[in-house]
Amino acid sequence: MGYQVQELMNWARRRKPLAAFFLSVTLAIGIVIGTLVSGHVSAMRGLGLMSAAPLAVPDPVQMSNSFSGIVNKVEPAVVNISTTQVLEHRRGQGQRRKPAPDGQQDPFQDFFDRYFDGHPDGPPAAERSLGSGVIVDKRGFILTNNHVIEQATKIQVQLNGETTKYTAKVIGTDEETDLAVIKIEAGKELPVAQLGNSEGVQVGDWVLAIGSPFGLQATVTAGIISAKDRAGVGRQFQRFLQTDAAINPGNSGGPLVDLAGQIIGINTAIMTGSRGYEGVGFALPSNTARTVYNQIVAQGRVTRGSIGVSFQEDLGTNAITLKELGAPYGVVIMGVEPGSPAEKAGLKGGDVITGIDGKAVKNGNELVNPIALATIGSKVKVTFVRDRAQKETSVVVEDRTKVFPDRAGRAGEQPGESVPAEFGLRVEEFTPARAGRAGIEFTKGVLVTSVEPASFGEDLLFVPGDLITEINHEAVSSVGDYRKVVGKLKPGQSVVFKVLRRQDADRMLTVFLSGVVPAENQQ
Repeated sequence: MGYQVQELMNWARRRKPLAAFFLSVTLAIGIVIGTLVSGHVSAMRGLGLMSAAPLAVPDPVQMSNSFSGIVNKVEPAVVNISTTQVLEHRRGQGQRRKPAPDGQQDPFQDFFDRYFDGHPDGPPAAERSLGSGVIVDKRGFILTNNHVIEQATKIQVQLNGETTKYTAKVIGTDEETDLAVIKIEAGKELPVAQLGNSEGVQVGDWVLAIGSPFGLQATVTAGIISAKDRAGVGRQFQRFLQTDAAINPGNSGGPLVDLAGQIIGINTAIMTGSRGYEGVGFALPSNTARTVYNQIVAQGRVTRGSIGVSFQEDLGTNAITLKELGAPYGVVIMGVEPGSPAEKAGLKGGDVITGIDGKAVKNGNELVNPIALATIGSKVKVTFVRDRAQKETSVVVEDRTKVFPDRAGRAGEQPGESVPAEFGLRVEEFTPARAGRAGIEFTKGVLVTSVEPASFGEDLLFVPGDLITEINHEAVSSVGDYRKVVGKLKPGQSVVFKVLRRQDADRMLTVFLSGVVPAENQQ
């Protein structure tokens, strides 16, 4: 073979270069074909002589263990809480089975009434529910939601990974924040989770929710902080962390945990149309939970200070209202409780509180928190604006439950002849007789009898029963005054209504409703 190739090469040298080129290409193609054929034959032999090689197990890939490390740290302290509540007999509530269709009494009626429908002589019915909690003290103190254990006749706690159920006793509850502290006697030191500082949480931070949704103990979900300081969802003292970590029925009372493995919230509520997870969950911040817990374990209840003023934040911090009242910022007082510390200190409805103990007050939270946390009997320095002048007074802090006792009764609407709507408001004369019935004999104004939908008045949050006493600082004593002042308003002009609003049977609130006059008179 080597000899033949050498001869071909010698021949090619004696021929023209073109012939040599074609010869080289032909030799190269031949070598490639030979290689392919040889490889194919070897592969076929392999298939016939041996089986396929086994698949090997690769070395584990090191994944991020941030979440699992947090779960291992916190989950042992998360517990499942089950409660039993004895219900009243339905027979006692006036519920009875209907007679048989033929008009004859069903012979088994008494049997079903006795054992299934709450017969007075039968056993009481029981309702059971599930929730979560977290151990924060190795002696068995557990933080959870008030609604998890509220009205329960029996509370049982199951530790993570155990089947034993411990009966818990209630140490104290706080309805205002929906938090509660319970305790179990386990006869041993228990694992605990640490409450972190919720002030450091930022929107977008990763968080884990741990609890027992639908009774599925030790369930972990992940998400982020969607919003902070979310108000308007619950009660006055509930300002939530919002998260999109999956929270479902049964998660209540369980912890919301940051990537440091610390509790930054107690899962409390969800916003949903299906009673299940829709990505909007709320947790009480850990700093709120810590304050409530410390008071409950120390004295069995939560005490909050108050000076006796009321306000509505969306009305009381309106920029137009503040400008008209001569305050750069602050919260407008709507009402002062009779006999309260605020009344004794000279504060009045319409005053704008701008500072507490030298710290600026720009929203309701900054007004309420320092007073609520102040020691009962101590004094706070209140800075406020009245008639465009800054003033100052000292107010004694009292127990909120004594300052704001429960009240009942609302003033009804008064009949009378109304005038055509202006800004969607229909108003009537506030006669001396009406003033006497309302208990404000020396007050003058016009009474709002109705507010038309989609009107400027509705946008300003007027409600029937409001008493308009001033418009842009001009007194309104009659319907004629009202129409005269309103008639002078121009489109695009700021307008502020001073309004008295009935709070209860013996209290009126001062409200300032403000906005910009629309281009057309909205009806």
